[in-house]
Amino acid sequence: MTTTPIVVRAAQAEVLSASGVTLLADTPATDGHLTSHRSVFQPGKEGAPPHLHREASELFYILSGSLRVLTGEQLITLDQGDFLVVPPNTPHAFEAAGGDQTEVLFVLTHAKPRFDYYRLLEGVYRGETDPAVLATTSDQFDNHYVDSPTWKNR
Repeated sequence: MTTTPIVVRAAQAEVLSASGVTLLADTPATDGHLTSHRSVFQPGKEGAPPHLHREASELFYILSGSLRVLTGEQLITLDQGDFLVVPPNTPHAFEAAGGDQTEVLFVLTHAKPRFDYYRLLEGVYRGETDPAVLATTSDQFDNHYVDSPTWKNR
């Protein structure tokens, strides 16, 4: 059990520049309690296609800008200072909304280790990894892609 607070200094955090993800704390460092990262989305950039987590809840805190989010079959827009919790087994997707850069703090609780997922995704963004590889890691990272007519028709 971790008995020491976890401090991640900005200068020491791993930054994945192609995807705009900064890795903060993963489950091995938090005794399985949570994983957290910060993402920066350029205007109109899709953050994640429709997916769900069978075990994890995902928390979104909007640091700046606006984020369009699918939760189940509902589309909502979150603005700076807004907070959202998506429970397990709830389809969700998100993208920057509006004309400004969007910055979001994400926390997943009861999550599997995820930093390697973001590193894999970085390879996809850089064109070094086939996106089809992501589908083969669904169980490993508890990231299960789903179809959403609501998201397609947004």
